[in-house]
Amino acid sequence: MVGAQEYWGNREMNLREKAKALKQEVTALVLAMRDSRTPWYAKALGGLVLAYALSPIDLIPDFIPVLGLLDDLILVPLGVALVVRLTPETVLTECREKAKEMGRREASKWGAAFVVLVWLGVASLLIWLIKR
Repeated sequence: MVGAQEYWGNREMNLREKAKALKQEVTALVLAMRDSRTPWYAKALGGLVLAYALSPIDLIPDFIPVLGLLDDLILVPLGVALVVRLTPETVLTECREKAKEMGRREASKWGAAFVVLVWLGVASLLIWLIKR
């Protein structure tokens, strides 16, 4: 499997192959977050990044021109790359192999709940500011 650092710089991979590699990397990170050898700070950051990456709801909806795709194209890969750096290489290697065997990514209800809560918080803040 191609690691997060390698597939973005690989010009021979098309966009579909890069997307598939990113999905496998995210699945590997889900497995790594469950591993006891992963440090707590990598798990904490990984939990946030993975919840957002696997959420069916985006913080910035995709239909908003330019901004809607920036979170998917920039924020998620940067977050994944940072978590990969914080996770021990031995754990990542094992989890990448398991992810390759699985061939799919897991859905995250917690990620969707997090994004919904953020949007509710923003809406509540806006309502409060307007009424004030």
